[in-house]
Amino acid sequence: MYISPYWFVIAGVFIFIYANDLAATLHGATRFAVAAAFVVLLYLSVLVHELSHSLVARGYRLPVRRILLYPLGGFSEIEREPQTPGREFVLSAAGPALSLALAAVGFGLMQVVPAGTIGWTLVSQLRLANLVVGLFNLLPGLPLDGGRMLRAVIWKLTGRPATSTIAAAWAGRVLAVALFVVPFAAGIVTGTGGNLVTVVWLAVIAAFMWTGAGQAIKATRFRERLPGLQARRLARKAVSVAADTPLAEAIRRADESHARAVVVVDHEDKPLAIVDETAVMATPPQRRPWIESAALARTLEPSMVLPADLSGMALLDAIRRAPATEYLLVEPSGQVYGVLAARDVDHAFAGV
Repeated sequence: MYISPYWFVIAGVFIFIYANDLAATLHGATRFAVAAAFVVLLYLSVLVHELSHSLVARGYRLPVRRILLYPLGGFSEIEREPQTPGREFVLSAAGPALSLALAAVGFGLMQVVPAGTIGWTLVSQLRLANLVVGLFNLLPGLPLDGGRMLRAVIWKLTGRPATSTIAAAWAGRVLAVALFVVPFAAGIVTGTGGNLVTVVWLAVIAAFMWTGAGQAIKATRFRERLPGLQARRLARKAVSVAADTPLAEAIRRADESHARAVVVVDHEDKPLAIVDETAVMATPPQRRPWIESAALARTLEPSMVLPADLSGMALLDAIRRAPATEYLLVEPSGQVYGVLAARDVDHAFAGV
């Protein structure tokens, strides 16, 4: 489990604000004790909420990496998507269902514990915390559980998981805008201007929802483009030159062969380095006849030599492990296929 360090700052602010709201009924240190208890119960409720998601995911044999607690809630990091819309709906509904069930338990305990006591107040806070967590997460828009339930329904109706994610994410963005605009509109209509603290909190929640929805859209577009990410399709044709070949001559050979990359090889035609495109562009044309190609080349490390058949996440993982501007692509036989430029990979995801 991971707890964001910002949680403690937000928790402190929340305790102070909530303690002031309790001033009418409680006094002194009791106010802050009850406020602190509410914050702790709120995040314990979030933790239990996320644990329910994780347990259902494990029941469906979906690996759960960890649970993260943030100032505005939590997140269960599940490594794979549910295989069917039905499982997606059940997995998403598990958290709010358990939270509302705990709220009902808290309500039942309030009928048993003597009213007006500290115990009754704590039970009341338990009921309120789970009620807030359960109802808030039922809002029908990503990144909330209600949004994932909406996604499951659209997925079932259309058979298109990507389309359903985009639709649920835009529903989340609409909710975010509503949370930000409605308090101001209500204040203008009523002439009260609204409670500043409430307005600020709703604005923060709206920003959280807008960001989460945007990330869902971005991730979906990323997954849609991932199958088309193939090293062979993005490869640049390359020409081989000796290390002492003048840069101007290397460029001439590349232009003649309609190649966009230059590989420096030894006397046995073994690749040694890739001429840096950025360095070439920065070299004035009048100097190129006097500079050896090897002077502007980056020595090939083993991690910079990739199989030409790499694609999808395997290709991205290989690039992440060894950041570079260019990579040499080779056939299974060891023959040079071409050069892969990192900028071409970035261009494949432009707009995502």
